[in-house]
Amino acid sequence: MAEAHQAVAFQFTVTPDGIDLKLSHQALTQIYLSGLRSWKKRFIRLKNSVITGVYPASPSSWLFVVIAILATMYTRSDPSMGLIAKIQEHLPVSESLSAQCQTVVSAVVFSTLLWLSLILTMRLCLKQLLSYHGWMFEQHGKLSSTTKAWMALVRIFSGRQPLLYSYQGSLPNLPVPKVKDTIHRFLDSVRPLTDAHQFERMSTLAREFESGMGKRLQWYLKLKSLWAANYVSDWWEEYIYLRGRGPIMVNSNYYGMDFLYVTPTPIQAARAGNTIHACLLYRRKLNREELKPVSSFIPLCAAQCERMFNTSRIPGEETDTVQHWQDSEFVAVFHRGRYFRLWVYQAGRLLSPRELEHQVQRILDDPAAPAPGEERLGALTAGDRVPWAEARKTYFSSGPNKRSLDCIEKAAFFVTLDDEEQGMMGDDSGASLDRYAKSLLHGKCYDRWFDKSFSFVVYKNGKNGLNAEHSWADAPTVAHLWEYVLATDSFQLGYNTEGHCKGEVDPSLPRPQKLTWEFSPELQQQVGRSLAVAQALADDIDFHVFSFRDFGKGRIKKCRISPDAFIQLTLQLAYYRDLCACACVCACVCVCQEREECRRLLRAASERHQNLYRLAMTGGGIDRHLFCLYVVSKYLGLDSPFLKEVLSEPWRLSTSQTAVQQGELFDMVNHPEFISCGGGFGPVADDGYGVSYSLVGENMINFHISCKHSCPSTDAHEFGAQVRKALVDLLDLMYTEPTRTSTRTSTRTSRNYQHNPPAVKKDQ
Repeated sequence: MAEAHQAVAFQFTVTPDGIDLKLSHQALTQIYLSGLRSWKKRFIRLKNSVITGVYPASPSSWLFVVIAILATMYTRSDPSMGLIAKIQEHLPVSESLSAQCQTVVSAVVFSTLLWLSLILTMRLCLKQLLSYHGWMFEQHGKLSSTTKAWMALVRIFSGRQPLLYSYQGSLPNLPVPKVKDTIHRFLDSVRPLTDAHQFERMSTLAREFESGMGKRLQWYLKLKSLWAANYVSDWWEEYIYLRGRGPIMVNSNYYGMDFLYVTPTPIQAARAGNTIHACLLYRRKLNREELKPVSSFIPLCAAQCERMFNTSRIPGEETDTVQHWQDSEFVAVFHRGRYFRLWVYQAGRLLSPRELEHQVQRILDDPAAPAPGEERLGALTAGDRVPWAEARKTYFSSGPNKRSLDCIEKAAFFVTLDDEEQGMMGDDSGASLDRYAKSLLHGKCYDRWFDKSFSFVVYKNGKNGLNAEHSWADAPTVAHLWEYVLATDSFQLGYNTEGHCKGEVDPSLPRPQKLTWEFSPELQQQVGRSLAVAQALADDIDFHVFSFRDFGKGRIKKCRISPDAFIQLTLQLAYYRDLCACACVCACVCVCQEREECRRLLRAASERHQNLYRLAMTGGGIDRHLFCLYVVSKYLGLDSPFLKEVLSEPWRLSTSQTAVQQGELFDMVNHPEFISCGGGFGPVADDGYGVSYSLVGENMINFHISCKHSCPSTDAHEFGAQVRKALVDLLDLMYTEPTRTSTRTSTRTSRNYQHNPPAVKKDQ
């Protein structure tokens, strides 16, 4: 519709008297304001580039240096030690410049060079300071003198009020661990998972690799680390995500849930209006770099934020690509099998929540039927990647199909207006949460556009959620956006007493534009085949979501143990209950062991877990290093039995913590009902579990457990029962008196586990 407004801005008629030119003032005004918005964004980007480019100094510091140098010169001293005079000698001769002016120009040039040198020095110093990781390995609350001095220097060299990307030029390159250290940690981690014969065989392969091929492969990685800031990220994105030829639905994409106990409004269009507006406010902050850099005293890399909006995964026959556009003034909306383009700006102005609600309601009320084949089009993004790539090349390379597909892929993000009601509701709240999770993860397999960087889902009863594509960023990046959207929706934008968005509606808003398609019988058949693949995968997924409320991280911390380590040990105990795979688990389940010995083993396991994730956070992770060595071996045409065996092992228990990053946005003391249930993902292995957990406040732990019905040895609900029991057992172990909880009577569930224990992975 915006194109229509622009088209009627100029109308002319050829008459015998000449050309009758008519101009639409309203359309011209909109064109002017839209262009003005575009130029403002360019100016902001330019300004931020300058500020970020000179960080940790500021542009105003240049003037201070110039004034200081000039002031020193007027005291008849030469701070440049003759360099200003040298510069003056090489200045172009100009009769219009006096000798004094030439001296001033030379001083300004010298001051600028001195200023740039100081910036470079400060950056190098900051990069070296940020390379220090000793503080992470010190005991909590007991910092060494070295760490205290380091913290003071970091504050000095970090400057003030950094923008989102200010630290990017000062972050150290990801270090390449020594092959010897990685292999040692790998063997140490698999020791409890293998018998004596298997471990000896693996140790032999590891020693041969370390003394032979490993040295050559490591040399190439070190060379890459000198050239690239991160020697892992590009290969990880390409080979782990983009080259996968199976469905990304379930296997790669993940989801995030709405508030657990609260639905801010039951009106679907209103919730969509606030959600879309809050998301665009976040994009505005992102574009202006007004978001604070995520930091746990030292800043984290913000590169993943760059592709959050206006981004789509593009299918390819051999590998996919991630396409990002600089800007987009619309979102793509799906409702009852129809696709719409919803413009979110009017004359360069962001639509208000009430206007967005009005536009969404227009889509909900639109009586038009989907075109033949349109309803299930999204299944192409849910099935295998090669058929989707071939169909895109054959049927979407020209005409209305290309224009409509471009609209979806270039949209800021994707929105699904779902006809179902979801959330924790009804008599069986547990089952409703399970259905809610499955709906967000895969829906009907055709009512989501899984290739978009992220998609919002707004349900008929006002509940919402999101589904995110994994290749462009990890979950914490999307979770940061989701926290902001939920908090802004409820605490800043709000709703009126009737549940509608606040604000007024501009009556001249053009209606959302319904996208048009042309479906041949062959294309419809391909959509049907992709849907069959996706539906079989979705039907096989078993989900269990629950909140554990008997205790949380508050009581765990009183035991002087890391809450994350406690949950990790809980998950291992729940999984290995019948296997006795490691000393700690054996002690916990064996009644003849002394209680103090059990506690000692538990604390030792906790400390070991903390040390491993600290190593992973400082570049000493095992799997990334081995993976990159494997990639180099393939480039060189070499075959490593050790790497092949290590990387072919499936992760049967893949876990991840969803941490709250912006606790200041939520008042969990006065408004404990405004808490999110977190999010989850599908199982990584066909015979394994995917477990996401979040420690909310001091007294709640949320779990999202997934597995496959087709595997007889896995059951999400039975595993959930084991998790509940393991939580209670481990806390009872750490307390002098047993903890009285409602789950104390949980019974062990017998399950036909395999004799070989699975590998365990935790995503950081």
